[in-house]
Amino acid sequence: MSKREPAGSVPRTFAVVGGAGAMGRITVRDLMETCALGDEVLIADFDLEKAAALAASFRAGPYPRVRAVRVDVTDRAGAARALAGALVVVNAVQYQLNLDVMEAALAAGAHYVDMGGLFHTTRRQLELDARFEAAGLTAVLGMGAAPGIANLLARHGAERLDEVREIHVRVGGVDRTRYRDEPALAVSYSLKTILEEFSTPPAVFTRGAFAFVEPMSGDRPHRFPPPVGLRRPMSVIHSEVATLPLSYRDKGVREVSFKIAFDPAFTERVRFLRDLGLASQEPLEVPGGRVKPIDVVSKVAMSQRPARRVGRLDQYEVVRAIVKGTAEGRKVTWVVDCHTRGMPAWGIGLDVDTGSPPAVAAQMLAAGEVTARGALPPEVAVPSAPFFARLGRRRMRLVAARRAGWGFAT
Repeated sequence: MSKREPAGSVPRTFAVVGGAGAMGRITVRDLMETCALGDEVLIADFDLEKAAALAASFRAGPYPRVRAVRVDVTDRAGAARALAGALVVVNAVQYQLNLDVMEAALAAGAHYVDMGGLFHTTRRQLELDARFEAAGLTAVLGMGAAPGIANLLARHGAERLDEVREIHVRVGGVDRTRYRDEPALAVSYSLKTILEEFSTPPAVFTRGAFAFVEPMSGDRPHRFPPPVGLRRPMSVIHSEVATLPLSYRDKGVREVSFKIAFDPAFTERVRFLRDLGLASQEPLEVPGGRVKPIDVVSKVAMSQRPARRVGRLDQYEVVRAIVKGTAEGRKVTWVVDCHTRGMPAWGIGLDVDTGSPPAVAAQMLAAGEVTARGALPPEVAVPSAPFFARLGRRRMRLVAARRAGWGFAT
């Protein structure tokens, strides 16, 4: 079990908006397990019944104080009132609502952390930089696994180079857990977001300029460390490409890309849904009204009964940054990996590497370890050493290797 953070001079409140959702529940669990006992965790959710039930599940143990509150983030003024008194607001709702939650956090006078904005929303969020800086607040944009851990892996490599030429993020995993009664399409986070990743042209930064490529393209073999092994990561739209070219522009970066490898069977099922038109955002006329196909399929998929695990959890994921540049006049490549097995003690699998980093960033803000102010990407705002030290206490392991030359395959 991860050790608790030291207490502050006064009790602190950490608010998780969307705290009763799939990822928000993981962030809440992390904060309850690792915050000082005198702190408070506020579970803020549109579904008060679910938020209250989650809060009640922690009241029997030696945990920080916990409270549930209903929040409608589209009512920015009302959300700000509900979040008043929070030191940090962690946003775990759909990325389309990121700007609403940022505005509520600003009005409440709180720092802000989210899990990403799929490139275009992240770009809009960066425009709030001056307002957060003027308020003496920090908004960390994209602090999950990817974006988030991936950005800090890139920072780890870039800090060791005089010049940065290329940054490539690759993600791959394996699940050897045995299950019973598996659903037709097992999803651990929003299927709506996955469908958007599979259907929106991904951004790449190539030859010093932004461009867009076909969704799910570029799936070449890539060998991850064991037990993940050989996978075929593909291009999908992601926030790393929105910020890393800007953060390392002064170091000369010319190429930035992001690719992820999903389970092949899962990939083909989601591809089928996309090709059938179920990723469409255009409303259709149906008996009873107009509906968006993506909303219908997402609602159905997310309502499936989860599979039952048989035996122990056996999952593994590697988030990787490949950073190419020069050091002391020589061509160098840093391959920086984060290995994740999950947190069985918390009942959480690989999604811990998405749900826990926002809790880590929130705790670093509370501890004064994040000092930059404004709306910033992780690689600018968050120091990598204390971040990875905390990940280590959550069974996530940093492995970095320096290689001569630029020949490492991306």
